[in-house]
Amino acid sequence: MFTGLVEEMGEVINISKKETGLGITVKGNEVTKKAKIGDSIAVNGVCLTVTKMNGEAFTADVMYETINRSGLKRIKIGDKVNLEKSLTLITFLGGHLVMGDVDSEAKILSITSKGIAKLYKFQLEEKHKNNIKYVVQKGRITIDGASLTVIDVDDDLGTFSVSLIPHTLENITLGRKKAGDFVNIETDLFGKYVEKILKFEEMENGKKEEKSKITMDFLQKNGF
Repeated sequence: MFTGLVEEMGEVINISKKETGLGITVKGNEVTKKAKIGDSIAVNGVCLTVTKMNGEAFTADVMYETINRSGLKRIKIGDKVNLEKSLTLITFLGGHLVMGDVDSEAKILSITSKGIAKLYKFQLEEKHKNNIKYVVQKGRITIDGASLTVIDVDDDLGTFSVSLIPHTLENITLGRKKAGDFVNIETDLFGKYVEKILKFEEMENGKKEEKSKITMDFLQKNGF
């Protein structure tokens, strides 16, 4: 689990194709301190398990499900990526609870200057457009591993916007991207659990209503 507070921008230094997916090697000065094989590191918001350490670089395997869901299918040697090591029970939680399980990608529709800040407008990819139900105004969303605040949402179009100050833009990869580029999206964890609970409550209520149709009169007419 992560906080969405990017520790540093690392660099992809090697990519290898495997039968089960990809192997990527990333250089990161901060996240590799005290890191060891088996640890979790978020790469552009994707939780990856370290399989090899080599000084300030680590290697991780990426399975096909992750490749299909995320922008790691477009990753190239030399690309900058957001890095965050998994949190501990004493980690400062300045962002929000992030699982590192990317839901889908989103396309940057526009970038507009608003005073000292820049307003980024995104649209979820069509096949995962339904995930907009988890995006709420003034709620949190994870974009390429960075915890950001949603400014506005259009449920029908599957679009939403975030505003970033210069400091944030300088320290995450989003500041290097342009309109037309894609980013990894992880929606808020709690919205998914609430939906699941409500779904089961509806199922249980439906069963109760079905049982309520069996009255004493119905039983008597049917020989009970």
